[in-house]
Amino acid sequence: MQIKTIILGTAGSAPTKERRMPSVAVIYEGDVLLFDCGEGTQFQMLEHDINPVRVRAIFVSHAHGDHTIGIAGLVRTMGMNNRKEPLHIFVPAGDEKVIESLITFDRALINYKVLIRGVRSGRVYSGREYEVLAFKLRHTIPTYGYVFREKSRTKFRKELAHKMGLKGEMFSKLERSGRVKLGKKTITLDQVSWKQEGKKVVYATDTRPTQSTIVAAKNADLLIHESSYKASEIGLAKKRLHSSAGEVAALAKKAGVKRLVLTHISARHRTDAELLSDARKIFKNTVVARDGYTLII
Repeated sequence: MQIKTIILGTAGSAPTKERRMPSVAVIYEGDVLLFDCGEGTQFQMLEHDINPVRVRAIFVSHAHGDHTIGIAGLVRTMGMNNRKEPLHIFVPAGDEKVIESLITFDRALINYKVLIRGVRSGRVYSGREYEVLAFKLRHTIPTYGYVFREKSRTKFRKELAHKMGLKGEMFSKLERSGRVKLGKKTITLDQVSWKQEGKKVVYATDTRPTQSTIVAAKNADLLIHESSYKASEIGLAKKRLHSSAGEVAALAKKAGVKRLVLTHISARHRTDAELLSDARKIFKNTVVARDGYTLII
């Protein structure tokens, strides 16, 4: 299955003429998952033909306003579009009231359930063929990154299975129970199949580079990571608990990711050139995202 990822907003802390506030959409089999929802997110969704009613869940990295304020308008738009399904919103545990305050003062427009969940490390949400896991980051307030991961699939070695006498409904029975009897012999699932690991997209923003990110992003198909500063500004990055492009590139290399996308770009950077140069010296398959950057894997 295809995973479509759209970086809706790429600014850090404040918008610029070129960049809107942080938000990433992951689209999988018609489900839309939002990671952060800064001011103006729903305008970016309109720009990229994302139906707000298709949003199943919003995963908030942390409770700073530049990552949350867009929720207020978006939940109202969903109500005016006659949404019926519940909306799940995830936020670091202890900050649930921050999200409640964004949606409770105008309840009349919200005619569907909004389920606000406090996040801790581990699996936080599951779809039919995917799951979302949270992992701790290091910022000035409690902050989490998220992993979107396809569930692994069982793939049969069909030629071998047929040679061993399997046919028809035996395959589904074998997948369910792990073994089938065929005459006097027993055939086990691992004899005639292999596991295809699902693709993985990792999102980490407003954080210092962390070991937890390296673990979460191991062999990821895509790592989306904040890069507020260039290499020469590492002192600021450490002071403000953000990351520099070179640090993130080193993290991506250690994790063995396939592709690195830098986002949450400080307004001090008028061009992408220095950030990109810093990162590509260490990890070549890097891009600096602009609003609307889209990748299908």
